Amino acid sequence: MTDYLPSYVRGEWWTPSSPDRATDVRDSSTGEVITRVSTEGLDLAGALDYARTTGHAALAALTFHQRAVLLKQFALALTERKDELYALSARTGATKTDSWVDIDGGIGVLFSYSGKGRRELPNGTVHIDGPVEPLSKDGSFLGRHIYTTLPGVAVQINAFNFPVWGSLEKFAPAFLAGMPTLVKPATPTGYLAEAMVRILIESGLLPDGSLQLVSGSVPGLFENLRLGDLVGFTGSASTAESLKVHPAVQTGGVRFTAETDSINASVLGTDAAEGTPEFDAYVRQLVTEMTTKAGQKCTAIRRAIVPTASADAVIAAVRARIAEKTVLGDPRAEGVTMGPLASLAQRDEVLRRIRELQEAGGEIVVGSTDTPEVRLADGSTGPASNGAFVSPVLLRFADPQTDAVHSVEAFGPVSSLLTYDTTAEAATLVARGGGSLVTSIATHDPAQAVELAGRIAPFNGRMLLLDRDDARSSTGHGSPLPNLVHGGPGRAGGGEELGGIRAVHHHMQRTAVQGSPEMLTALTGVWHAGAAAHSGGRHPFRKSLAELRIGDQIASASREVTLDDIETFAHFTGDTFYAHMDEEAAAANPFFPGRVAHGYLLVSWAAGLFVDPEPGPVLANYGLENLRFVTPVSPGDEIRVDLTAKQITPRETDEYGEVRWDAVIRNQKDEIVATYDVLTLVSKS
Repeated sequence: MTDYLPSYVRGEWWTPSSPDRATDVRDSSTGEVITRVSTEGLDLAGALDYARTTGHAALAALTFHQRAVLLKQFALALTERKDELYALSARTGATKTDSWVDIDGGIGVLFSYSGKGRRELPNGTVHIDGPVEPLSKDGSFLGRHIYTTLPGVAVQINAFNFPVWGSLEKFAPAFLAGMPTLVKPATPTGYLAEAMVRILIESGLLPDGSLQLVSGSVPGLFENLRLGDLVGFTGSASTAESLKVHPAVQTGGVRFTAETDSINASVLGTDAAEGTPEFDAYVRQLVTEMTTKAGQKCTAIRRAIVPTASADAVIAAVRARIAEKTVLGDPRAEGVTMGPLASLAQRDEVLRRIRELQEAGGEIVVGSTDTPEVRLADGSTGPASNGAFVSPVLLRFADPQTDAVHSVEAFGPVSSLLTYDTTAEAATLVARGGGSLVTSIATHDPAQAVELAGRIAPFNGRMLLLDRDDARSSTGHGSPLPNLVHGGPGRAGGGEELGGIRAVHHHMQRTAVQGSPEMLTALTGVWHAGAAAHSGGRHPFRKSLAELRIGDQIASASREVTLDDIETFAHFTGDTFYAHMDEEAAAANPFFPGRVAHGYLLVSWAAGLFVDPEPGPVLANYGLENLRFVTPVSPGDEIRVDLTAKQITPRETDEYGEVRWDAVIRNQKDEIVATYDVLTLVSKS
């Protein structure tokens, strides 16, 4: 590794020439200096401008689907070289399991957003939010909400504990939204983030300006931000509060989202006594959260809230499991299951926080703050003289209402045990944390789970209900997933990183657009009723994806519905619901004038009215959506259907695409009988 950890800005690697001051970055197990970090002389304003101009232009030229395909290619490029990342990750104190969570977890985020982007977003650059809002009686004036990309740069300020996953969880939704990213990793583990970025740069896949890296401090950052920029912060709640009040955020229009440390809880249900599967699952999860990443997780369990009657059993079980499963030492040594903290400074901070909790009344019942004996890289055992090692520690508080236990976080392998007697008391203790990323509940009693969840949901971004049925398949208390919200209220920052397409929307502006059907069709790429439709000539089903156009339509002939048709369909399908078969009972129903045709008969006939049966570009019908039956059809009525190409979505990696058709069935009075969308797969040529 170079003397100075490089940054990647304005399309090239940059290192300081001879800085007056630089920060040493050390191996967390041995104390060896790995590299030095400085941004002295770096043109931060120029990097931001490069993102807003070059980066935006490159991403704007791509559709959501094209960006999604690139995310998958990024994931594959990192997968091919992840052994390099694992080797560096060990120097941060991460075991192989810890590294898997960070590295493979980050790669998994790229795969996940690639899939979601192609499934849930159009192959365009504008995303529609919600249904059409009619604003006039004649349908000539409509309203619609759309999402468009923010014009600025997404700035990441990341924490030290997940240098790969923490970067990719923000980068993936920003990239999918079309917003360039500037990453500022935390200094103690920034060399791992740099290696990840280097692999992506060397892949040649990144659009110019879409990803930049600043290794080191960013003085003057907020002074160089403006309306359209976004800052995504992960770190301490106190730092987030200081950044949030900057004028750029308060009055300058810069979006600021935060995911901060939180005093997360795990509640053991009163039914989950010792010997039950829920008790065992609770203890396993608690020890896992204390020791994975050496407890350096914003989602780790800081408060173990258990029934008074189970407290001693929980303590004994935690002590036994740590003794059995935890081997503290250098992650490069065989058999080590828990490594050191990320730095000596972090070790000292954790020990200081433990003392603070002790002074507030916490009694250490598992573990010790003494310098531990650890397994060294050569396999021998010795004192942790130069490494940032701390043993797992569980404290017990006689008074569960003690203020410190709900406000002081030791960001390491540390948790505190609190007791309760009623579900209401447990909920009150959870809420005392002031807002958390996650709380888990271990119970097999649905009533208790419902009561507790109902009380604590407003104080949490996520809840895990843990019992014997999901203990094996559960991803665990501390594992955020890209398809679920990761964030929380209050102290947890109020932000929502991840969260599927919701996270993409964080990097976009939602705008209400009012206009005519023709204008909204042009803007959104989705046909709106009242816009121009093109019928006559070749049947739309005879057109390939390259030939088909939004608004291509077929207006069918009419077909009469007879009583014999209704009875034949009823007996053939077995659907003899009285509204179709009993005149007197049907007439007594407030919705029907008498016997009426089956809705599914009408939809089936509509397909027969609009279909072109010969082989051609239309490969398959794979569903209906938004089906609504509006007006009953009586024997003697006639129906006809208008089918209009509503949305055309080519698939980037296939020789076909999806066509969404607007289907409207009308009767002889021109009343709407039914409306729905037909989904077909159509060949590109």
